Amino acid sequence: MVSAMDRRALHVQVAGQRYKVVSTTPEADLTRLAATVDAKVAELTPQGRVPAAQSVVLAALALAHELEEERARHRLFEVKVRDLLRRMLLRIDDALESTPAEEEGVSSE
Repeated sequence: MVSAMDRRALHVQVAGQRYKVVSTTPEADLTRLAATVDAKVAELTPQGRVPAAQSVVLAALALAHELEEERARHRLFEVKVRDLLRRMLLRIDDALESTPAEEEGVSSE
């Protein structure tokens, strides 16, 4: 459990604005995340224009959309892996079941 003592105030910069963030997240992580948001804002803001507050909202929406797409890809990957493992286990089970029958025909002299 995170206590209030673990929280600290940090400053990050996004779209030319400095924000105070109170968090338990390490400063390096917050800085990296802020840089990701800042890069997305820059990507969505026409060159030579100062980013507006709307640009930050659009960046947040774009990043949320990318996150949803990645989660969907991850779920699909999990389904494929589970199916592959299920098929592999069935093959292993089949191989193990057929092995004793074959060995019965072999005599040890």
